[in-house]
Amino acid sequence: MRRPTLEAVAARAGVSRATASRVVNGQTTVAPHIRDAVLRAIDELGYVPNSAARSLVTQRTDSVALVVSEPGTRVFSEDPLFSTAIRSASVELEAINKQVVLMLASSPKSHARVERYISGGHVDGVMLLSMHGADPLPAALSRLRVPVVSYGRPAVPVDIPFVDNDNVGGAEAGVRHLVETGRRRIATIAGPQDMIAGQDRLAGYRNVLRDSDRRSIVAVGDFTRESGAIAMRQLLGDDPALDAVFVANDMMAVGALQSLRQAGRRVPDDVAVVGFDDVEAAKYTEPPLTTLRHPIAEQAAAMVRLLLNLFEGGPTDPIILPTELVIRESA
Repeated sequence: MRRPTLEAVAARAGVSRATASRVVNGQTTVAPHIRDAVLRAIDELGYVPNSAARSLVTQRTDSVALVVSEPGTRVFSEDPLFSTAIRSASVELEAINKQVVLMLASSPKSHARVERYISGGHVDGVMLLSMHGADPLPAALSRLRVPVVSYGRPAVPVDIPFVDNDNVGGAEAGVRHLVETGRRRIATIAGPQDMIAGQDRLAGYRNVLRDSDRRSIVAVGDFTRESGAIAMRQLLGDDPALDAVFVANDMMAVGALQSLRQAGRRVPDDVAVVGFDDVEAAKYTEPPLTTLRHPIAEQAAAMVRLLLNLFEGGPTDPIILPTELVIRESA
C-alpha cells in the first residue's frame, strides 16, 4: 500500500500543496478554518510527514539535546534528581512533538563529542544540567549560537538563560529552623564548591550563623551518599559536641544519618539533621528527614518553556523558583 502524499492531503482538504505544507510545518500564516481542514485530511488519510524533507524546508530537527555533565553511574543509579529532571523535561518536550537526545559529558573526550554533534546541526537547542565551574561546554555552545538554557545558574560567566531555585533562601530557612529549635553547634555538609548550588547553600548557612553569633563548622561533599557519610564522620571528629547539621542535599543527608547511627548518636535527640531537595527517599529515612522542598520537576519544565521562548523570541529572564521547609522527625 502506498504511503499518503502531501499532494493527497492537499486534494482532500481542497487547498494547494503549498498551503498544506505550511500547516504541516507549523506556520501560523494559515487561516484557522483552512488549518482545520488540512489537519482533518491528515487524520483521515493517515499522512505522516517526511521528517528529513521537512528539516530541509524548516531548518528544524525537532530534537533537543539534554546534556548532563556527570558520569552515567551517577545519572542512572543513586541520585533521583537526574531521573526526575530528565523525565519532566522529556514529558514537556514530547507534548510539543520534540525528541529528546540525552548526552552525558563528564570527560574532555565526551565534551568534544557533544560539541561536534551540536555544531553539526543535529538539534534545535540544548538544555544543560549539572554544570561544574570548569565545564567548557557553556562557553563553547554560546559561540555556536545555538539556543541554550541551563538547569541552575551557570558557574561560569556566560550569557545563558537559566532556571534555578532559591538555594540561598532555602538554606537560610533550614538553618534558621535549627537555630529556632535551640541548637547551638550547627555544622554543615556543603555541596561541591565548583557548583552554584553548593556555593549558594553554603552561603545561606553562613548567613544565618553569622546573624545568630554562631561559628561555622564545615565539611564538603560531592552530593553523593558516600560523601555525606564521610563528611559526617569528619565533622564528629572535628567537633564531637555538635548538635545539628544542615546537609546541602538529601542524598548526602542519608549518608550522614548512617554515620550518626554508627557513632551512637540519636537523631534528633543528640544531633538534628536537615537536608535539601525533598527527594522521595526523604520520607522513608530513619527518622524521616526534615528538608527543603526543591521543585525539581517544575524546574525542568520551566527550563523547557524558557528554551521555547528562545526559539520564538520571547522573554528569557532568569527564573528563580521558591523552596519550602518540610518539617519531619529528624529536626
